[in-house]
Amino acid sequence: SKHLLDSLAILPWLKGDRIIDVGTGAGLPGIPLALAKPEIHFVLLDSNGKKTRFLHEVKRQLNLKNLEIVQFRVENYHPAQGFDTVLSRAFSSLAQMVRWTQHIIADEGLWLAMKGRSPHLELNEIKQNCTVHTYTVTGVSGERCCVIIENTTKE
Repeated sequence: SKHLLDSLAILPWLKGDRIIDVGTGAGLPGIPLALAKPEIHFVLLDSNGKKTRFLHEVKRQLNLKNLEIVQFRVENYHPAQGFDTVLSRAFSSLAQMVRWTQHIIADEGLWLAMKGRSPHLELNEIKQNCTVHTYTVTGVSGERCCVIIENTTKE
């Protein structure tokens, strides 16, 4: 329940109908979000072949038609169109996340970064407008927040 409820806690901040989960690992938060929002197209991106093979099996078993699994390093992935929301959970620092994914975000898109406690130092390293929303997960202790970064600065 810890991982599933934590994944679903960011539902209110998703934007648009094209969402990518960068460095998805075991498919968190992407798979729970895809189950909760079948009308939205989700891409789960990871460079690890073992993890993406697992994700293909999960997709098949759960019959998730709105899910695409992609095995690439983010810097080498060049989709035909940008994503409305680029999200990550424990992927990298905020500055690295923005820098490494700038080429895959839509002009009016946003980044969602799931963090533990509020990353005050990391926030000082980015130029974009951002908001930090703290949240709790029932039955789970510890601080949690979602950093929402607007794509306001095209490099």
